[in-house]
Amino acid sequence: MLGVDTEASLRAVIDQARREHGDADLLLATGDLSQDGSESAYRRFARIVGELGLPVRCLPGNHDAPTVLARALGHWTKPVSDVGAWRVIALDSTVAGSNAGHLDRHQLELLDTAAAGAGPRPVLVALHHNAVPMTPDWHDTMMLDNATELFRHLGRWRNIRVLLWGHVHQEFDRRRGNMRLLATPSTCFQFTIRDGRHRLDASAPGYRWLKLYPDGSLATGVRRLDARAWEAMLQGWAQMEADQAA
Repeated sequence: MLGVDTEASLRAVIDQARREHGDADLLLATGDLSQDGSESAYRRFARIVGELGLPVRCLPGNHDAPTVLARALGHWTKPVSDVGAWRVIALDSTVAGSNAGHLDRHQLELLDTAAAGAGPRPVLVALHHNAVPMTPDWHDTMMLDNATELFRHLGRWRNIRVLLWGHVHQEFDRRRGNMRLLATPSTCFQFTIRDGRHRLDASAPGYRWLKLYPDGSLATGVRRLDARAWEAMLQGWAQMEADQAA
């Protein structure tokens, strides 16, 4: 897709994660696990990610089929998990037939119930769609359409420290009050916003790591594939396509 063998790039990112963070407590996959929403794609994803031997939690994105994803990945789709001293809440922001996101009443009730039940635990909330625009000059028609309502619910709970999303294929790190707003790179191609337009970015695929401390503080960063190795992969795929077309 867009010149990228997405399975090969996923494997490369997983291999790097194994080397650098193979002792992690959880792998959190923030949606768009499949382009076609097929059960075979989710099972292939499970085989690749399962090689890490880590607990996994997944949530659906706008390219996923949530029902198929849940059936194929089972307990990996559990929405509430306690990880160390923290609670992780995974929300489903998908809307059938739309690339934009929305959190319905059931998802907001899940958020409130899980946050209330966390007790003294700090909380990380994850969803697929971005809750804020990536840049001020970008009119994002594919972000969460009821972000104001989400932030109203988040504001009820002082223990919610992180709101994390996928979807945007780029890193993002901002603060909003006592909350950290984070986005992660994609394991395939990357996006950016330039001159008010959505564009492909040449940055290599990667992942975001987080260290979550019992006092509610955290450390986080992004790790990407080596730029020269990524360029070699792209050139190899382009040559394969040219050879097949010849």
